[in-house]
Amino acid sequence: MFRLKLPTDPRWVNIVEKNIEEILTDHAYCEQKAASNAISIVVKHPEKSDLVKAVLEVAQEELQHFQMVHDKLLERGFVLGRERKDEYVNLLYDFMQKGGSRTRQLIDRLLFAAMIEARSCERFKVLSEHIQDEDLKVFYHDLMISEANHYTLFLGFARQYAEGEDVEARWQEWLDYEGEIISGFGKKETIHG
Repeated sequence: MFRLKLPTDPRWVNIVEKNIEEILTDHAYCEQKAASNAISIVVKHPEKSDLVKAVLEVAQEELQHFQMVHDKLLERGFVLGRERKDEYVNLLYDFMQKGGSRTRQLIDRLLFAAMIEARSCERFKVLSEHIQDEDLKVFYHDLMISEANHYTLFLGFARQYAEGEDVEARWQEWLDYEGEIISGFGKKETIHG
């Protein structure tokens, strides 16, 4: 579905299971950052009412996910730790085009968001299929569905607002780039790590 170049090795879940507190803390901040990114899209493109409406709903949903993950931390006797640096997202951010037309910038911001949602969804799928914790198995399955919807939404809006930009070619560049960088990840108990 996502055309990701490199699937997550299911053995990554073995790393995750050794430190549930860390994965949940990292996950909480991923949800917070996703909400912030959605709000950033709205702030930069307020004239696109259909985009604003849809992306505001995503931002609200991401904040709900943040709360859900925080609740999981508390249920397990943990507290939300300090924010972690997300090297994966930072590398994707560096790949995003910052110059050019407003259309090109919007498309790349949407593709950036779609890529993060795609990989997160794929990681949630791996967790839902391989983690031994039954509660987290169900939790990540439900979130996987939500992330897939966000991925579809962001990619759909990139195509809708293309205005002559070759979105498919640029998406292929994103897929190729992500395939290169993800090979260095999957070794930590973080969503993208």
